[in-house]
Amino acid sequence: MTDDPQLHVDGVPVARYVLDPDLDATHGPRPYLHPVRTLAGTVVTDALPADHVWHLGASLAVQDVDGTNLWGGRTYVRDTGYTWRDDHGRIAHTGWDERYADRLAHRLQWRDRDGRVLLTEHRRLAAAPLPGPAGGWLLDVAYTLTAPAEHDVVLGSPATNGRPGGAGYGGFFWRAVSTDPADTFTATAEGEEKVNGSAEEWVALTGTADGAAYTLVFCGLAEEDRWFVRTAMYPGVCAAFAFARTRSIPAGGSRSGRHRIAVLDGHPDRATVAALADRLATGG
Repeated sequence: MTDDPQLHVDGVPVARYVLDPDLDATHGPRPYLHPVRTLAGTVVTDALPADHVWHLGASLAVQDVDGTNLWGGRTYVRDTGYTWRDDHGRIAHTGWDERYADRLAHRLQWRDRDGRVLLTEHRRLAAAPLPGPAGGWLLDVAYTLTAPAEHDVVLGSPATNGRPGGAGYGGFFWRAVSTDPADTFTATAEGEEKVNGSAEEWVALTGTADGAAYTLVFCGLAEEDRWFVRTAMYPGVCAAFAFARTRSIPAGGSRSGRHRIAVLDGHPDRATVAALADRLATGG
């Protein structure tokens, strides 16, 4: 039995990190954070929801990695649509580098259905209190994906495989939970239709869970990446690697990312959220 660690902020457990979930291959088994909680205890992630059972809290996953589905669910096939295929891989924890109450760092392998290593990864997760009027806490997620020396690795999405409608998901994805309709906004746009596919410095998602309001603020979109955002079908935010076109990691090369997510109780006013987001986006 794998020992799943928890992240703490000032002694308060705020996130469980599930290292080796015992899941069917079609769910895209991978490490994920769930439950993630506000400091007041409101759960702000969802895992194995009935509408998309392969959505696993907050995790890193891509639907098309050199033809392997590491996201879970059906694979989008050009001119055919979503299709069940025997193409699911696994993202596996292989060893610890750091393990403390407020930070975790480990090594992983992205593997195809036969266990062949597609990518290696180093990942770091850290939790810290957020000073300021909004309060809350900060989740800092950093990772480096490295391709094998022998060949490039191509990352794709349903959109790059032909699906219309801005379905360019795949990357760092946060499946949220909300009993009331969630809302999303940036510094210049509001609502799923306008925020999805944007390249804003930050995205906020507001919702209600366990009878309590919460707000999430996401920063750290890499160059050429886009925000994939849903609020109507389900609440979720993804820093998408291949929103409109495939992306390649060159042979022996790496792709790094870092995302900073503010987890807040309540619905602070827009000015407070914008000020916090600007601070996070500049590393403050």
